[in-house]
Amino acid sequence: MSLSDYTTSYASHRVPMMGRNAVATSQPLAAQAGLQVMLQGGNAVDAAVATAMALTVLEPTGNGIGSDAFAIVWDGRQLHGLNASGRAPAAWDLQRFSHCTAMPERGWESVTVPGAVSAWSALTERFGSLPLTTLAQPAIRYARDGFPVSPLIAHLWQQGYEKLGHQPGFAACFAPEGRTPRAGELFSNPAQADTLAKIAASNGEAFYRGELAEKIIASAREHHAALSASDLHSHQADWVALISHPFAGGSVHELPPNGQGIATLIALGILEQLEIRRYSPDSAMSLHLSIEAMKLALADLTRYVSDYDHLEFPAEQLLSKAYLQQRAALVNPEQAGDFTFGAPQQSGTVYLTTADASGMMVSFIQSNYMGFGSGVVVPDTGISLQNRGCGFSLDPRHPNVVAGGKRPFHTIIPAFALNGQGQPLMAFGVMGGPMQAQGHLQLALRIMQHRQNPQAAIDAPRWRVVEGRSVVVESGIDRNVMATLRAMGHHITLEDPLSGYNFGGAQAIVRDPQGFYIAGTESRKDGQALVF
Repeated sequence: MSLSDYTTSYASHRVPMMGRNAVATSQPLAAQAGLQVMLQGGNAVDAAVATAMALTVLEPTGNGIGSDAFAIVWDGRQLHGLNASGRAPAAWDLQRFSHCTAMPERGWESVTVPGAVSAWSALTERFGSLPLTTLAQPAIRYARDGFPVSPLIAHLWQQGYEKLGHQPGFAACFAPEGRTPRAGELFSNPAQADTLAKIAASNGEAFYRGELAEKIIASAREHHAALSASDLHSHQADWVALISHPFAGGSVHELPPNGQGIATLIALGILEQLEIRRYSPDSAMSLHLSIEAMKLALADLTRYVSDYDHLEFPAEQLLSKAYLQQRAALVNPEQAGDFTFGAPQQSGTVYLTTADASGMMVSFIQSNYMGFGSGVVVPDTGISLQNRGCGFSLDPRHPNVVAGGKRPFHTIIPAFALNGQGQPLMAFGVMGGPMQAQGHLQLALRIMQHRQNPQAAIDAPRWRVVEGRSVVVESGIDRNVMATLRAMGHHITLEDPLSGYNFGGAQAIVRDPQGFYIAGTESRKDGQALVF
């Protein structure tokens, strides 16, 4: 499939970047870290890992060494999925949280085993061409020598401090002078540099079984947390089969639960049934049907998704043609609806993508969640820990109920698309909590169905389903279109796209049939796409 529209543009100063090798992510220095290792002879996986490690230093407002991660790799012949999300401490159960009305969002009681380090190791071992010690050098250099903090990240940093400054280790690490760094100030983190060097030298072993693991567990014990040495020792990243659904002459591929990628596939399947191709991407009818399909998908997501080993039935049943037809039949083309889950028959985040001249492509995402995550930082290490435990349910009847050794429901998802011949079309992702599955849907519609170039598709105004009939839209959506949606019963709220992370942060690399790549990056953030 060739893109037919290189000229469509929305409010942005960015243009699609084209070359035989590409890196796109949310922070320019991190993108350059990936490009640097490519110029040293590294491949797309090497570039992805170097970029990911650098992002833990350069964008601590979205991720850290204590993050979780997921990846999809096209190795030149086939796709591979990696689930490097961590499991709950073995000691967690419903009784432990019996005093809570919801799972804790902050502090040690929200921390599950961090998986990002295992992702770096697993990717490097299987597909990398350079050692982890080489890939870590840009991140180590930025942590040791310092980097200038951008205005957006400085703003989010201050917001995080206001909420989390009292959490163990947070202020000492991220506000060592009693305040967060201001825009344009250099910030260094020597302890994080040392930690990254130890991770690289041990290929991750120090984090799960060595010196760093000991420091993590010592801090957990000090604060009476359940995380144990055996929880860290037993962690492993899992290579998994992807789930997919045909769309627009190709197919979209996502990781299976515990992530929310299946919601994108459900919504795309419903839209195929509704013949979404008949409508232009910025029309009221296209937006109405897309919103309704997403609402149906999110209802199923909320009810059914959990750790893959704890699903009530195989996730693929939510993608059956009969079920998608059943769900599509609920959509009124003239009126917004209120939906609940169906009943199929029983038969704060950073995203990056890379591609190289050999044909290898990577879609990678890692996150602490809710910005700085739990707020907990292990003393003298620079290891900030995610809060993915808050993704569990306290409903004993729900498949996602909290339990020891179980993976929680996860928001972060990478995505990939193939063309009709089973060849790579696009590696893409949209960071931003509940926006991610919705962002995947909107990019797939624009790039796969309407052939927009990736930068235009990223710059286009977005919408986000909230709950019920409530939908938040960006100011770039035509006023007449918004009036029509309101007349259909949608409760529309207008929001400035630059007001925060509410509309996510996208990156995409599309492979042109001529053998080069077209890369786009998020215009709402600090992102950069680099090619050569």
